[in-house]
Amino acid sequence: MTISEASRIQEQVDPAGARRNRDSAVVDAIIALIEREGIGIGDRLPPEIELAERLGVSRSSIREAIKSWQSLGIVTRNKGAGTRLSAEISSRSIHLPLTLKLEAESLIRTHAVRRPLEIEASRLAARNASTQERKVILARMAELIAVFEAAEDWRPADHRFHAAIHDATGNPLFGQIIWQIHHAFHDIYDTPFGKAHLGAATIPLHRPLAEAIAAGDETRAAAVTAEILDIVEADVRREMEGGDA
Repeated sequence: MTISEASRIQEQVDPAGARRNRDSAVVDAIIALIEREGIGIGDRLPPEIELAERLGVSRSSIREAIKSWQSLGIVTRNKGAGTRLSAEISSRSIHLPLTLKLEAESLIRTHAVRRPLEIEASRLAARNASTQERKVILARMAELIAVFEAAEDWRPADHRFHAAIHDATGNPLFGQIIWQIHHAFHDIYDTPFGKAHLGAATIPLHRPLAEAIAAGDETRAAAVTAEILDIVEADVRREMEGGDA
């Protein structure tokens, strides 16, 4: 039974679930083909029409999968040069599915871009924030801690807290660029590995971060932000290695 045949059967029962499973199956099939044929970084992938024929799926399904990989930096596409692999995707762990490994590597790459922005934003907020902006940051921190301690979904409060820091930098580009990164990788940032609260261990550190900014302590604000980012990266790398398995 091909991927398309299995999808048609499930679609009669659960259309939304069928689509998710079909998309995942297409990605898994492409990954298996890449591993089977030993395609490495810099190598060209077979053309979309060839992949569709070999995997028994529509060309549009292949196009969507490749498009998502391009947005994650996994492949590069150039007219005349075809699609080339730009990130290693063979499995290094028997515990972590390849699709999650790709997600982890994409998150690590975007995290590396976001890290200096967040650290500098905290430093500038400590330096430039007005009295009112410092009060807002402290209020957002109190809201975040309260929601977290109530065991509720703290992600929206976390977004508001960091947005308050970005607003206090005096440079709107910080918030705009970081928002664009988050927006482009929305699903990865909101539910990495299907775990909505990955990074929860960092929430208590948001109190000393807010207090450092409110006190105008640039060095402390930058150090706490770096510590928060280190914890998040460590969490991601643990997932890459198979979590608690």
